[in-house]
Amino acid sequence: MTLERRLEDILRAAPSLMQVMETARDLDLPDWLIFSGAIYQRALNHLTGRDPDYGIKDYDLGYHDAADISYEAEDEVIRRVAAAFDPPLRDMVEVRNQARVHVWFEGKFGEAYAPLASSAEALTRFTSPTFGVGARLEADGRMTIVAPFGLEDIFELKLRPNPLRKTTGFLRTAQAAQARWPELTILEA
Repeated sequence: MTLERRLEDILRAAPSLMQVMETARDLDLPDWLIFSGAIYQRALNHLTGRDPDYGIKDYDLGYHDAADISYEAEDEVIRRVAAAFDPPLRDMVEVRNQARVHVWFEGKFGEAYAPLASSAEALTRFTSPTFGVGARLEADGRMTIVAPFGLEDIFELKLRPNPLRKTTGFLRTAQAAQARWPELTILEA
């Protein structure tokens, strides 16, 4: 069984995540993905014998719409997505237009951020390859897994710095993850 198939099986076994993915699919946002902790934490939880929802704080829903990168356009999508969910998911789904991240990222994190061409490209900017994984439920029920760095690190319980993005935030982020999943091994560059 491929690692992609193993991850898909893990994700499909998480009812709350599947509810978010089904709703996101029905909203039909352009180039959307669920990514970050909503995906990799499910795998870590499965691999370490924890509840599927352990440590899940939110569901990052990224979409890419370069036609209008205004705050107002993104806010309209945020409100539309919120209206599609009942509590508690309404407050847990965090929506961001990946086409406009470069507009606010440097001001918030103090680090330059070039414009993205797609939601999948955002995954190449996460602090660790382990975190850079996304998934989308297609109209026909198939699941697309997007993992530009592969899935080996997740299934080997390893955290290493993103080789494409030098950031000072890796160690802090990795240590926070290791505090929740002590089974993780941190590999520094």
